[in-house]
Amino acid sequence: MKFGDIFVVIAVIATIVMMIVPLHPLILDVLLTFNITTALVILLVSMYTQNALQFSIFPSMLLLTTLFRLALNVSSTRLILLKGYAGKVIESFGQFVVGNNALVGFIIFLILVVIQFIVITKGAERVAEVAARFTLDGMPGKQMSIDADLNAGLITEAEARKRRLEIQREADFYGAMDGASKFVKGDAIAAIIITVINIIGGLITGMILRGMDFASAVSQYTLLTVGDGLVSQIPALLISTATGIVVTRAASESNLGEDILKQILSQPKVLWIASGVLVFFGIIPGLPKFPFFILSFLMGFLGFTLYQAAKEEKILEEEDVEKQVEEIKSPESVISLLQVDPIEVEFGYGIIPLADTKQGGDLLDRIIMIRKQCAMDLGIIVPVIRLRDNIQLGPEEYIIKLKGVQVAKGEIKPDYYLAMDPGTASEKIEGVGTREPAFGLPAVWITEDEKEKAELLGYTVVDATSVLATHLTEVIKAHAHELLNRQDVKSLTDSLKERYPAVIEELLDNLTLGEIQKVLANLLREQVPIRDLLTIFETLIDSSRITKDPDMLTEYVRQTLFRVITERFIGRSKVKVVTLSSGLEELLRNSINQTQEGSFLSISPEESQKIYSSLAEEIKKFEGLDQDPVVLTPPVIRVYFKRLTEQLFPKLTVLSYNEIDPQLEIESMGTVKI
Repeated sequence: MKFGDIFVVIAVIATIVMMIVPLHPLILDVLLTFNITTALVILLVSMYTQNALQFSIFPSMLLLTTLFRLALNVSSTRLILLKGYAGKVIESFGQFVVGNNALVGFIIFLILVVIQFIVITKGAERVAEVAARFTLDGMPGKQMSIDADLNAGLITEAEARKRRLEIQREADFYGAMDGASKFVKGDAIAAIIITVINIIGGLITGMILRGMDFASAVSQYTLLTVGDGLVSQIPALLISTATGIVVTRAASESNLGEDILKQILSQPKVLWIASGVLVFFGIIPGLPKFPFFILSFLMGFLGFTLYQAAKEEKILEEEDVEKQVEEIKSPESVISLLQVDPIEVEFGYGIIPLADTKQGGDLLDRIIMIRKQCAMDLGIIVPVIRLRDNIQLGPEEYIIKLKGVQVAKGEIKPDYYLAMDPGTASEKIEGVGTREPAFGLPAVWITEDEKEKAELLGYTVVDATSVLATHLTEVIKAHAHELLNRQDVKSLTDSLKERYPAVIEELLDNLTLGEIQKVLANLLREQVPIRDLLTIFETLIDSSRITKDPDMLTEYVRQTLFRVITERFIGRSKVKVVTLSSGLEELLRNSINQTQEGSFLSISPEESQKIYSSLAEEIKKFEGLDQDPVVLTPPVIRVYFKRLTEQLFPKLTVLSYNEIDPQLEIESMGTVKI
């Protein structure tokens, strides 16, 4: 096997050389025997394969074996015409089949050729052609089925890649078999032509060059020619049979022999009926009784044996069912029901076409893109998103669940488009009024006929699948900190450890996975990406020597990621902000309480209400501007002010002075005060 590739190359070159260089009869005998052996091995391999891809080199083998047989035909023809002798193998085959009657031998040879060419090769060629066409036509559906299983969590990424590769190999195999079957057909035609040429050439050579009479020339050269043809056609017939088996073989968990016995002998009643029919034939006057009665007895006995085996198997199955019922009744069986999916999307029956690839739905593809987008945007591993239909929902309703609890709800119209006015629409458009579920913007459902008109009027138009996908993306981003668990943190650290082992080792020496997870969750809570894990972890290593408080560690990390935060939340050279008055800053500093459980802000409801009112007034100043409100605070109180205001202003951006790029120009729009 070590030098197998070299051996194959030499064998192919030698096969071509055989057509030119004369061979000794002894060498020809060995090669003819080897040809029969190879054909037999290929036939047996085809019978023991469970699916076609297990014998993926078969199309190439057809070419090589056909070339080898033709080379042997050329060599044997040369010896027959030049010496009137082509070795023991050909002579023995000729005498055994032909005997003293050359005409009978020639007819038998023609029958073998007809069987191979008309029956086996023709059928295998047609099956290969149809299989290639249907395999190529079915590739898109199979690919989408794999994507659906991947999104549903039924298979892993590695399994999905393996199945995609198998589909590609299957298409390549049947495409190659469609063409390779022509080799077998051409070989059968060539055998007939070569045989006719050999007989005519032998007669001419024997009568003219050797001075033989007509009867002697016919006897000798027909004997050798038919022997040569039989030696070639028997391996060709074996190869043709193997071709038919391979292209007609459906995927199975066992080989051909086991499948034949299992499926044909699966019904004892059939064997009993056959036994009864044979008995009927046996009692008919004139027909031989012995073979019919013997076969009738064998069919009956075999049917009874199979019936007993099926009865025992049924008893075993009933015992297994009883055992499974007992297991279900046991307390341990409830454990599997306690598991909940991290993210679920349930929808009414009207939305099912969006998720069904057979009906042209692309929701599954959108979900793949959502997971990739969240990984690129926030740096998190989004868990598998489950899709389920729910008959309790309205036909156009859907809900998004997080760990089994509903967190969002929406309604879409699968056959409509959602038109939203970005503020530039020139006139109103008719449609079904609604609100965009992700951001709550006013919108209108329009038909496909109105789509082009709405776009010309300045509306932003999206399809129903995009509406649902956008809503799902926003929900994932808003709850990313809840989806990140310790196992995800372990996966992130393991992936980084391959490149920076020293960083991970020192990090885990100073902090636990739980503490790291809390810091990363704090960042995700405020939409700060965690893609730059190296910078985050190095900052945690340095800061963990000062404090173990996750909130304080988060603030240190945020200050290190100032460029990322500036680009994400501001992204311009000049920004308008709201600041805090010195009195409010002092109040917040004095209200921070440090405990063993952590630090929190202790402030009276009256003071909180004053802060909310003042903040609301300042936020109104940003109406009509091309940026969202930004509140700028000292680093010490940033996290506490954010938590104080996030209940009423959840999307308010609160940054500290150390989190803004120093090159950024800042303009104050007002001050929050009591």
